[in-house]
Amino acid sequence: MRIRGRGRRVGVALIAAVLALAALNGCSQALRGEEDVLGRPYIGAFYDDPPAGSGAPGTVVRQQIATGAPDGSTAWRILFRSTDLRGRPVLNSGMLVVPDGPAPAGGRTIVSWAHPTTGSAEKCAPSRSVDPYVWMEGLPELLQQGYAVVATDYTGMGVPGPDSYLIGETEGRNVLDAARAARGLLGAAASDRLLLWGHSQGGQAALFAAQLQPDYAPELDLRAVAVAAPATDLAALLRADIGDVSGVSIGSYAFSAYAQVYGAALDSILTPAAIAALPVMNDFCLITQNSALHRIAQPLVGRFVTGDPGVIEPWSDLLAANTPGAVPLPVPALVAQGLVDKLVRPSATAAFVAHEKQLGVDVTYDAVPGATHGTIADKALPAVLAFFSAHDG
Repeated sequence: MRIRGRGRRVGVALIAAVLALAALNGCSQALRGEEDVLGRPYIGAFYDDPPAGSGAPGTVVRQQIATGAPDGSTAWRILFRSTDLRGRPVLNSGMLVVPDGPAPAGGRTIVSWAHPTTGSAEKCAPSRSVDPYVWMEGLPELLQQGYAVVATDYTGMGVPGPDSYLIGETEGRNVLDAARAARGLLGAAASDRLLLWGHSQGGQAALFAAQLQPDYAPELDLRAVAVAAPATDLAALLRADIGDVSGVSIGSYAFSAYAQVYGAALDSILTPAAIAALPVMNDFCLITQNSALHRIAQPLVGRFVTGDPGVIEPWSDLLAANTPGAVPLPVPALVAQGLVDKLVRPSATAAFVAHEKQLGVDVTYDAVPGATHGTIADKALPAVLAFFSAHDG
């Protein structure tokens, strides 16, 4: 499936449909068919035997021309160095897509894309799909504006590494190191100018990347950050969603990641049945294995957690530590939110926007009537492109 014209719209529609259905109890034959279309794996040796050892964050250690790139562009699968929240070296996989033809004077501005939840297992990495471009929302339009677009899979996805699901600082470092990797691979064809763009989990990742950039990647000239339905107040997000199958699915990824990374005891928040189900659930990818994931998650609705993770320690502190907004964003931000989103609630996003404005951040809030969690990135894209153009001068 090529992402061009009508084909690209079909891909976006498939993702939007499955994301919307992911919030519902049960599944259908149509959903399983869409999972099959989106879940075809990349077949090749690129991810085999990834190199060990450390290196400067952003260093590209393996690259491969990827087939099926959007018309008028060239794409690579890449492996590159990054670090986790404690500064330990990790390896990341991802994609880089660049318009064909000569770069403008001074090089192309880089857009580092942060993807929404696709799972937490290695196989759930967007770049491991046979058609990785369909996961990069707004890719053709960004290419048409001359940007180089790079996307990390996040640590622990694509290639082995510690879990990073909703671990804001690890994800943020990954997003910034992807931009460094793009600069390293493209050389003089890339500038130091950087724009950040993310959706849902990727919204959290992009916001953390913006917060971290002045200290972690000061050589990058960050101009702006745009996010769609970002995961902001994580305690409120889990509290709102844990009573349905989507919340149980997201919770299975998040609680596992926090237990692995921080050493938090799962039996302090999850029921025995939930703990027993976690290994199976975490091996399923959201969207591409949604129906299988929900078969395990549905019986756990109402019997997944033993209390409110926003109150019980250490979960309350961990969720707060991974909620963006502890420090002001250093650049202007565009925050888009669908007003009929049932996963990331409009009230939570509006509260985040108000908080950032209180900190003195230049925030544009784009509340989109009729947009769902699955459709908001596409519906907000015209505003995102205009916002990027205004701040990439």
